[in-house]
Order: sequence, then structure tokens, then C-alpha cells
Amino acid sequence: MSSKRTSCWMILVAKTLLLTLAGLLLAGCGQTIEQLAGPTMGSTYSVKYVPGATTPAPAAVQAQVDTILAEIDQQLSTYRADSLVSGFNRLPAGACAPMPEAVLELVRTGEQLALESNGAFDLTIEPLIELWGFGAQSRGEQVPTAEQITAARAQVGHQHLQIRDQQLCKDQAVQLDFNSIGAGYAVDRVSAMLEGQGVTDYLVEITGELKALGRKPDGSSWHIAIEEPHEGQQVAARVLELDGLGVSTSGDYRNYFEQAGKRYSHSIDARNGSPISHRLASVTVVDASALRADGLSTVLMLLGPEQGFELAQQAGIAALFISHTGQGFASRASPAFDARFPTGEQP
Repeated sequence: MSSKRTSCWMILVAKTLLLTLAGLLLAGCGQTIEQLAGPTMGSTYSVKYVPGATTPAPAAVQAQVDTILAEIDQQLSTYRADSLVSGFNRLPAGACAPMPEAVLELVRTGEQLALESNGAFDLTIEPLIELWGFGAQSRGEQVPTAEQITAARAQVGHQHLQIRDQQLCKDQAVQLDFNSIGAGYAVDRVSAMLEGQGVTDYLVEITGELKALGRKPDGSSWHIAIEEPHEGQQVAARVLELDGLGVSTSGDYRNYFEQAGKRYSHSIDARNGSPISHRLASVTVVDASALRADGLSTVLMLLGPEQGFELAQQAGIAALFISHTGQGFASRASPAFDARFPTGEQP
């Protein structure tokens, strides 16, 4: 059975929500947790925080959150014809467009991730996403021909992007897609806003990407559960205690389609233009930057259980890999993940 397609511009291609919030009930102590929520990016956001002495009223905080998310949507959404990225994608080869520094920084981040992944990750993968039926302009999931894949791959390549002063330029008619890092960037932006308003204790979740700082009023930590990908039920593989950390999970089991008995994941390797076919079901990355965690979870998912684990081991990435075994699932943590979250100290 095919997965249900959504209009979510950030999680459709890049991320599958595998994180389940846990342990968010309060005990007394005279303080409360303010809780904000709303729609964004075709999905939802949730903000929980303990107000500081100088923190504005919740309505004012929510207005700031909504303003940040609306700005990001207007800049990065491939589902909006009037967004900055959609305008850039329509430009021909040899063109440049002025961009805010935030967008240019995301392009630099994408370049770094492309280098770390040996080209598996690429922000210009939009033509391949559309070809396989997972994009904003797609007409349904389909298995393209080898000739179609070759033609789409000719339109992909992060090396065709250049930053000149405050302009983004391209020497080929490449198209950008920020789905793999946009939600993590949004989490960092909202978190920074809260800290600027005197908030030292919060949990921010946007389309499944998370960051937490400090503690709840009763002194307990923010906890999240990493979900093991069982159909029709929720099983926690690990429960993490967070403080000053962002968390992102990429997975292959909730956004896919099947044709002729074969399953095609939404995660597409730019090196060959095709969906991943290895046994890795999900990867969770923990990092001080939600943006970095977001991008790295995609990178490791693309590289697979062997190459991905090797990169995590060499680069000191805190990552938890969950793989299909044929009889179920098996998890494997990188040394940095086990060092940060010892198995004997589960909350």
C-alpha cells in the first residue's frame, strides 16, 4: 500500500516523524509551562516553555513564533510560487538573485553536507524529487526510466551554485530544495528567539525536529522517545534526556510508494538519482544545532548502515541507527551517542 502523500513542504521529502514527545506533565512548584501550538509548513509546531521574569505574555511570544515561521515559509517553500526559492528555481543558467544572509547560510550548510556525504546529499536535488513523484509539482508517484533519471541528474549539482556578495548565482539551471534542513533551521530560530526573551527552559518541536533547554518547573528534564518503526504501534527504542540539544530523525517507512511489489523510499541519493535501497529504517542525530542534526540525519540515512555508521564514528556524530533485520529491527549507536546517552542511564 502506498504511503499517504501530504502537502508538507519540509517533511514530505526530507523527514519522517519518528520522535514521540514523552514525560511532559508538570508537577506543582508554583510555576507553569506555557504551551503554544499551530500549523506550519503543512504540518504543526509545538512550543513549551517556562516564562522568565522579562518574558512577554504568551500571545506576544506566539506572534513572534508565527512571524518567524511565516518568514521561513516565504523564503524556502517550494510549494509557494512567490517564495524566494521558487523564484530562484525559475531563473535560467547564468542568473543571480539577491538573498537574505539566512538563505545564503543554508546554502553554505548544504555545501558542507554535500562534501561530507561525497555527493549523496545535494540541495539541488529538486528535479529528481519531482521525477520520482515526491515533489510539490509531481503528478503522482512513478518509477522513471533510466533515460529520465539520467536527464534529471544532469540538472543536479551543488557545484553549480555560487555566492557572490549577497547574491546566489547558478551556472546551470539547477533548482534548490531546502526540505532536508529547513525544519531544523526553524527550530534554531525559534529557540534563539525564546532565549532572547529571557526563557532558559523550553522544548521546541517543528514538523518533528526538536530542541530542548533547561528543565521543567519540578526540576525534571525534558525527555523524548525515539520510536522504533513498527507499523500500527509505537515502540520506544531509546528515551533521551535533553538539555541544550537538538534532535532529528530521518526514516524510510512512512513516506514511500510501492510498484510491482517493490518499495521506493522518498530518500533519494543524488549520486545515482534513485531512492535508497539499503536496510536502514531510520537514523536519529543529536547535536547542539537542530539545523546540523537535521542535515546529518539525512546524510546518514542516505549513506546507509555501513557508510553512515563509519562517518558517524569518524566525525564524532551522536547517532542512533535502526535497521531492518528480516525478523524485526536492530539498533546500533555511534560511540558519540553512547557517550552522551549511556544505556545504563535511561530515564
